[in-house]
Formats: sequence, structure tokens, C-alpha cells
Amino acid sequence: METHLRWSRRPSRLLRLLVATLGGLSLALGITGLAHADPSPGEVEKQIDEKWNQIEPVIEQHNKLKLELAANKTKQKQLEDQIAPLKAQVDAAFDKVSAFAVLQYKNGRVSKLDAMLTTGSPDTFVDQMTLLNMVAKDEQSRIKDVLVAKQQYDAQKGPIDQLIAQQAEQEAALAKQETQVNADIKTLQDMRMQAYGSAAGTGSLAPVACPQQYDGSPGSKAAQVACKQIGKKYVWATEGPNTFDCSGLTMYSWKQVGVTYLRHYTMWQYEDTKRVARSDLKAGDLVFFYSDKHHVGLYVGNGWMVHAPNSSQPVQMKKIDSEPISGYGRVA
Repeated sequence: METHLRWSRRPSRLLRLLVATLGGLSLALGITGLAHADPSPGEVEKQIDEKWNQIEPVIEQHNKLKLELAANKTKQKQLEDQIAPLKAQVDAAFDKVSAFAVLQYKNGRVSKLDAMLTTGSPDTFVDQMTLLNMVAKDEQSRIKDVLVAKQQYDAQKGPIDQLIAQQAEQEAALAKQETQVNADIKTLQDMRMQAYGSAAGTGSLAPVACPQQYDGSPGSKAAQVACKQIGKKYVWATEGPNTFDCSGLTMYSWKQVGVTYLRHYTMWQYEDTKRVARSDLKAGDLVFFYSDKHHVGLYVGNGWMVHAPNSSQPVQMKKIDSEPISGYGRVA
């Protein structure tokens, strides 16, 4: 228990650090984001890479803190479950004490017992029990056991109540951090879209920003990996890092973010993924083409994909509607 209480005091400093980091980042975005007129796409992509290198550690720390809080709540529930039988024992014992008090009242011997019960001090109560000559030995023992159990219950319940209060404060602070992170993500997206909207893009292989969507999720990270392969050659049966075929590109992109179960064959990848609707497509999803699903691309948002088309063309972006779609797959 003590270990978790020590941890629960640490997030205040961590959260102050997150606030300072995000505050500085927001200021930097405001100063350097689009301060110059019409920056080139290349300049904007460089700025975005630099900003993401600052934002992503904050996002990951944010995720870590949320996971630790969830783990603490689980331990909290376990402690409450452990205390529950003790509380029931205390309640039962006090019921017996109450019954004994009623008996004393009926016998007209309540004054000393009442004085003891209202002392407000369990220790004083136990010490003065010897004065209650009318209380049988077994009743003295029962009341003392109740008080000991009650002290044990309070000793465990107090820190738990404190931990609950700390966690509520931490959750509120985390909500503010999440709002700030989402605002910074939107700022980066706005920078990218504005730059590409005012320029010709990076050529026919990547005519728009790639990826079109990025939120720090595994899917958007896989999409980012695929985007970085644009321009590399198509070579049949290869899976990177220098050449790719269509399923080799999707396999490679997801492998770089830790997913290793996608197999190097389009139909297998269809089997390896979960079916999703077009309206639910997210960056990183796989798009399959033709009735036999012999081609696959990696969705990067706003109707665009990155794919390795054929031996006459390198890896590039393309609208998904440019070929007959036969299904969509999500990597779990």
C-alpha cells in the first residue's frame, strides 16, 4: 500500500512538467507555426516533424499516467474488497454491543456504560472497562475486539480515501492536458493543410499532405511510415526497406509500429484484419481491390492511400476510388 501512496504523490510534479512543456510548445507553435508567408511544403513538413518530436513524448507520458491511474484504481478496488469483510465484522460486533447496551438500560445500569461509550477515545474506553463491574468478562473481550477491529478498518480506509481524492485531482488535470494536446495536434494539421493548399505539393507521387490524418494512434503512425516510402521502387515479393510490392508495403508499415502478424499476401492480410465500413475508415486501415483482392493499399485519410502499384511505378499516393474496391480491413 505504501508504494502506491508514494507514487500517488508524484504526479503533481509530473503534471506541472506537462503543463510547462505544453505551454512552451503552444507558444512555439504560435510564434513559428506559420509566421512566414507561404512556406513551402518541405519547410512545413520539417517544422511538423520537429513539433511532433516534442508533442509525442508528452502524449506518451500522458498515456502512461492514465494507465498508472487505472492500475491504482484496480488496487483501490482490491483493498476495498479486502476491507469489506472486516467492516461486516465491525458492524456485527457493534450490533452485539448495542444489544448489550439495551440490556443495561432495561436493568437500570446504563450510567457508567453510557459514560464509557461517549468518551470519544477507544483507548480510554478500553482502560475504563474495568470499572464496569456489571459487564461480564466475555462482554469486555467482545467490546475490546470490536474497538481493535474498528481501528484496523480506519487505518486502512483513511489512506484509500486520500488516494481517491488525489486521483480525482489527477484526472481533472489529465483532462486539461488532453485538451491541450488535441489543440496542438489540430494546429499541426492546420499548418500542413494550409501549406499544401497554397502550393503544388511535393509532386505527382505525393500531391497532397501525407498522411492526411495523424492523431498519434498506431494506425496513423503506420500511415506515416508508408508515406516515408513514397518514391521507392516496386519489386515483386519484397517487403522493404528499399523496395516493396503491394502487400510487402502494408506489412512493412505496420511492422515498424510493432504489429508482426500481417502476412505477405493480400488475401492473408484480408484474413488477418477486421472488417470495417468505408464510413469508419481511419489512417492505417487496409483497402483491398478487385474481386480476388490481388491489390492492397494503406489508407492515409481523406480518401487517399499509399500503395506500391506495379513494376513500372514507384510507391505513391492515390485516391482509393481510382480502382475497384473489394473490402476494407483494420489491424487490431
